[in-house]
Amino acid sequence: MLQNEIAKRRTFGIISHPDAGKTTLTEKLLLFGGAIQKAGTVKRNKAEKTATSDFMEIEKQRGISVATSVMGFTYKEHKVNILDTPGHKDFAEDTYRTLTAVDSVILVVDCVKGVEEQTKKLMQVCRMRHTPVIIFINKMDREGKDPFDLLEELEKELNIYTRPLTWPIGIGTTFRGVYHLSNHTLNLFSANKQNIADDYLEIDSINSEVLDQTVGKLQAAKLRDDVELIETVSEPFDVSLYKAGYLAPVFFGSAINNFGVQELLDTFVEIAPEPQPRETSERIIEPAENKFSGFIFKIHANLDPNHRDRIAFCRICSGKFQRNTFYYHTRINKKLKFASPTSFMADTKSLVEEAYPGDVIGLYDAGNFKIGDTLTEGEELHFIGIPSFSPEIFKELENRDPLKTKQLEKGISQLSDEGVAQLFTQNPGNRKIIGTVGELQFEVIQFRLLNEYGASAAFRPINVTRAKWISCEDEEIYNRFIRTQASKIAYDKDQKPVFLAASEWDLNYYAKQFPEVEFHDTSEWDLLTKKS
Repeated sequence: MLQNEIAKRRTFGIISHPDAGKTTLTEKLLLFGGAIQKAGTVKRNKAEKTATSDFMEIEKQRGISVATSVMGFTYKEHKVNILDTPGHKDFAEDTYRTLTAVDSVILVVDCVKGVEEQTKKLMQVCRMRHTPVIIFINKMDREGKDPFDLLEELEKELNIYTRPLTWPIGIGTTFRGVYHLSNHTLNLFSANKQNIADDYLEIDSINSEVLDQTVGKLQAAKLRDDVELIETVSEPFDVSLYKAGYLAPVFFGSAINNFGVQELLDTFVEIAPEPQPRETSERIIEPAENKFSGFIFKIHANLDPNHRDRIAFCRICSGKFQRNTFYYHTRINKKLKFASPTSFMADTKSLVEEAYPGDVIGLYDAGNFKIGDTLTEGEELHFIGIPSFSPEIFKELENRDPLKTKQLEKGISQLSDEGVAQLFTQNPGNRKIIGTVGELQFEVIQFRLLNEYGASAAFRPINVTRAKWISCEDEEIYNRFIRTQASKIAYDKDQKPVFLAASEWDLNYYAKQFPEVEFHDTSEWDLLTKKS
């Protein structure tokens, strides 16, 4: 029973550079999966842009995804779980955390712009973890780069081998459709489809005269030449190399026109890996183990602005989760029971009675959870791979309304628990320093503090460029360092001491002055040390 449920699951993240069409593709996968009945209109004006998975008010106003959305649907007897991630680089840390909760990835690439900077950074994380990747080259109805040039660019810039499974006929104004290289079907393009159409043409082979009659002799001849070149220079598609993260199958299409999406989805459910083992600091967790385990990779407060709720997103790693059952929270050493676990369809939630490895469920949280927390049936486990990294920009939080101090304290604490930014507190004085990856995060924090908590805040630049977690085997030296460098010491959300350096020179100077003190790039240094 458990193994059957595991085999049905496909849990993946969609990643891309901003504006490559990631959220639009997510919506169309939901359309083909029957989770929604009609695709919404994604307008050109970003201020008006709305899609199913972007439901936070600021996302609708700015036309960007700033939080990971979790959605699920059933397709061809498979339970498909999609995690649509932020594309903007300022929210990359949320995306990196989300990648710890998936078993594979679909990478969306704009055929006009090709490989962009954020695409490379996201792929580095995937390659580091050997996460299987499928590439969808989007916007083929626009004048873009030559498909062969795109394949070469993908391999060079992303350090991964590629193998096209569909191939475009033309591009931009000459785009006529895609040819499926393995089953010899032709999907004919028509712009602005708003539902699922059966525009498939089966042909005996690529040399069929029907191809010439359908797309024209010149286009048919070019397709034959392209396919011959692909078959000559490319090895046959090897699923095992894809699952090992070395080979990426490539599909072409136009997500906004619902085109090329079904070929992608059909292949995905066939070849994508089922839920995989997960690493803890104690041991490897296999999905088919009878006892439940899972970890929190995201927390979102005020998902529903009308109900001020706080939901922790839990990726199930092993066993079966059941509603109204007590589970052990390893960090706080306490058993918790969940009466209303939920599954998601963007902003629509439904009650879950049971869930299996690969599933992502929402747990209503009264403040017990932080990102990276582990739930088990009693075993002391700590899932690794969800650390905090040193931010790039640091600013001091200023309270603009002293009468709303409690609201500000609660708001910034909850937002840091969500992972929107990192909060460092300095004593005495309870000085709050916010660390982010980009400037846009400060705008989001300011917006949410005001709109969700009624707290007015501002940010003042400070002379900090590095945050390093510290440790020392000699307790006396450790305490002396913290005491003498009090002006540079702050504490993160888990009360771990962090050294705030003004520059790289500053950091190197104190490292030489206190050689016994170790400076760590990540908050997870202790779990990684325990593992080794």
